[in-house]
Formats: sequence, C-alpha cells, structure tokens
Amino acid sequence: MRANDSNPRPSVSMGSAIRQAFAMLAAIPVCALLVACAADPLLPYSTETMPLALVPASQAGVVDKRGRFREIYCAVLEARGQALPDYRPCDEALTRLGTEPAGTGKPVDLGPSRRHLVAAVVPGIGYDCFRRWLDSPGTVMTHLRQFGFDAMLLDVDALSSSTNNARQVRDAILAMPVQDGPPRLVLVGYSKGAPDILEALVAYPEIRSRVAAVVSAAGAVGGSPLANDAKQYQADLLRHFPEATCTSGDGGGVESLRPATRMAWLAQHPLPGDLHYYSVVTFPAPERISSILESSYKKLSRVDARNDSQVIFYDEVIPGSSLLGYINADHWALAVPIARTHPTVGALFVTQNAYPREALIEAILRFVEEDLAASIK
Repeated sequence: MRANDSNPRPSVSMGSAIRQAFAMLAAIPVCALLVACAADPLLPYSTETMPLALVPASQAGVVDKRGRFREIYCAVLEARGQALPDYRPCDEALTRLGTEPAGTGKPVDLGPSRRHLVAAVVPGIGYDCFRRWLDSPGTVMTHLRQFGFDAMLLDVDALSSSTNNARQVRDAILAMPVQDGPPRLVLVGYSKGAPDILEALVAYPEIRSRVAAVVSAAGAVGGSPLANDAKQYQADLLRHFPEATCTSGDGGGVESLRPATRMAWLAQHPLPGDLHYYSVVTFPAPERISSILESSYKKLSRVDARNDSQVIFYDEVIPGSSLLGYINADHWALAVPIARTHPTVGALFVTQNAYPREALIEAILRFVEEDLAASIK
C-alpha cells in the first residue's frame, strides 16, 4: 500500500510487520500467515497434465561445465580474498554433486574484460515491494566495473505474470543504446526472473540480436511446488512491506510460478536455438538455510529435500543450457544482501545470508566471456 493511500495500514508493530513480510517472502503461503498449514500434497494428483520424465541432465541437452567454472570461481575467490565481504573458501562456496567433471587445467584470465559484458538482472517475485527497504549498497556494480564488466537491474512488476514482465524486459532492452560489435548483454534471471526472461526471448524475437547470453541464477525455470497451494492475494500482502511502493500488477505472479504452468509453457515454446544459455543452481547444505526459511525448506522437502527453500534443484536448470555449478547458499543468500544492510534482521531471521556475491557474478561473467569466445573460433 502506498504511503498516501486513504486506507490505513494494518495495526501491527513494525517488528511484527517485518516478521510477517519476511515470512511471506519465505513461502507463499506459510504457516505464519495462515490459521493452519495444509496437509495436502504440494504436487496434487491430477490427470490434467502432460507426459513428463525426470531424466539425467545430459539427456535434457544440458552440458556439464562445472569443472571449468570451479576453476574460474576458485581463482576469483583466491585473488579477491578478504577484500570482498562475506568471503568463503571455494570448497565452502560450491557444492560438489555426484561426479563433477575435472577442470581443464588452463590458466584463468583475471585481467580486464575484452568484451565488456553487462549483466542485466531480472529479479524475483516481490522484489520491488522491499527494494527501498533493502537499500542495497550496489557493491556488485562497483566491483564489476573495476574489471571492465558492468551490471544493471531491469525493472519489472513485483507481482505480475511472467507474460506481463516479458514485455517489460523487451521494452527495457529496446530502450538501451545499440552497441557496436557483438552483443554484450547477459540476461540474468533470478528466481521468477528466469521465466520472465525466457518468455521475453520467445515472444519478442527482435531483442535476441542484442543478447549475448542468458543465465538462470536459482531460476524458477520449472516453477515451484510451493506455489501450488498459494493464492495471489497472499502474495499481494507484500504491498504492506515497510516502504513498499509496488502494485498488484496483473495479479498473475503466483500462477506463473506453478509447475504445471511452467512445464506447459516450456512444452509449447521451444527456446531460441541461436542463444547461449547457462544455469547456476542453489543447492545448500541444510545448515546453510536461514532460520526464517526453514519452514519453507521443510515444506518443499515433502517433494524433495534437495531444495534451496524455494525451488527444487532440478527445476532451476534451463533445458539445453550449460550447467556451471551448484551454489552452497539458500535462495535468498544467492542474490539478496539483507544481512549487510539490516544486521539485526540478519541476526534474527536471515541467519545464513552471507555469501560472496560479487565474486560469484564476476566468475559467471568471466566464464561466459571465455565460453562465447571459444564458440566463435
């Protein structure tokens, strides 16, 4: 609700409002906002579904490039070290899953970017509702610019559908100045931002020539079972977050996150084959889940315990993409620096929010730049 609305905000204390708002972000719906938790299956029985198969990533056209990405990320972490906040050793920053391919042994170029890639991030559901309160310090952009990279945030509706937001992604890209040479824009979809981007690429072919690559970062590519028993009015409660200025939009945000919606869309809309796709997956150890996210982690574990509190690990991968790595961080820790700007909230609620995000995005862009260069030789 806007500050100048005629209807007053609910009469709750600021601490209670923040707790409820964070609970809302943690899972839609969650026990903190409902009278009781439903015992219904997160993936209910239905014959109104298409044939599906859970297969190894390689059989879905996914290329496992974790070995080289680990080399690059480890080199970045070692070189930047304690100069960046929330430092972790490489083995603690990445999760080893199954048999990880060996690295290439090639040196890692940590010098200035040759292609000057720009990460254009599309955020997840609700972000614009708490963006002002979060007051992000902008350290990612500052860090990347030292090395010839850059980053920006693409504004999309906080609570609207992916179809609506796809148009906003298209409009933002076409409004950018046309650059000489090969495209430099790397679209990074965090959480619901990933399907927003994918829908934009399919619906608006005029933007494809301006895009160098697409990255799913904990993207809800296959949706989330948590959205199955959620209602849009519950997501709309985020409009009451402290300092929120977001609107209800077209009211389709939750529907866009349901697995049936995402799978149906993927089945009916093959992704453009002339683009490079990459997937970065959050796969935290259970002790890396923040306390406020434990309830949604356990709820989603009724389907699969290999989740980041919001999305199951296999639902974060773009079909036909290159798999870069599994990140040892929960859904929020990957991209939302809550504890840095609100240490009290961090100590009480987002207790595992620390993660070296600056080093991660640098490593992603360095990998993409190297991979794109190799593809045109």
